[in-house]
Amino acid sequence: VHDSAWETYLGMNSTYDLGLIEPIIQRKIIQKWTEKDVHFKGPPHYIDASVVLAPGVTLYPGTTLLGNTTIGAGSIIESGVTLKNALIGDETTVFAGSYIEDSKVGASCTVGPNAHLRQNTKIENNCRIGNFVEMKNTSFGEGSKAAHLTYLGDSDIGQNVNVGCGTITCNYDGVAKHKTIIEDNVFVGSDVQFIAPIRIGSGSYIASGSTINKDLPPESFAIARCRQTTKPNMASRFIPKNT
Repeated sequence: VHDSAWETYLGMNSTYDLGLIEPIIQRKIIQKWTEKDVHFKGPPHYIDASVVLAPGVTLYPGTTLLGNTTIGAGSIIESGVTLKNALIGDETTVFAGSYIEDSKVGASCTVGPNAHLRQNTKIENNCRIGNFVEMKNTSFGEGSKAAHLTYLGDSDIGQNVNVGCGTITCNYDGVAKHKTIIEDNVFVGSDVQFIAPIRIGSGSYIASGSTINKDLPPESFAIARCRQTTKPNMASRFIPKNT
């Protein structure tokens, strides 16, 4: 696509002029990357001039790429994704609706849909970050996974760790932030809360529904929940009768 004369000499003296110029700049950016084997699945997109895309990247409509963002070869960025100062490795898929800022994701990972990675989060290779997972200032080791509905803040997670649904690192005490350290090969059941600062030794197993506030040595089993009490025939006290 060749520039027309009016595009070449168009001045910018108002907000209206800026609105005319931005689509032209975006068209040129997209044309540049298309010529370098980046696949655009239709408009619209917004891509800063500072963004770097490797060959084989696929961008779906509605992607926003800002700042010093780099996307590795063969990666797929789905609709509604915003990447700001993000480094995405090769062959990684970022599913729809995810937001990644000031963070790094390794190769062969999946992120989202609707995941939020921010403030110096580092995801190593072959990881799975699922839907409605938020990470802040967290390192996440190779082969680890947090499939859904989890918050990991100010934490160091080792390799091959399973983080169950609903897990939370309780990192803020109202005054200061504290770190959670989970070593390699730990299994974390669903609905677990870690009261930081805390360290979980390698190979440990945390039972679902536990609130953990003491360090665990390696190969430990931890369970922290009240014993269930069942009262037969008592439900009628709490359930109104139909009249």
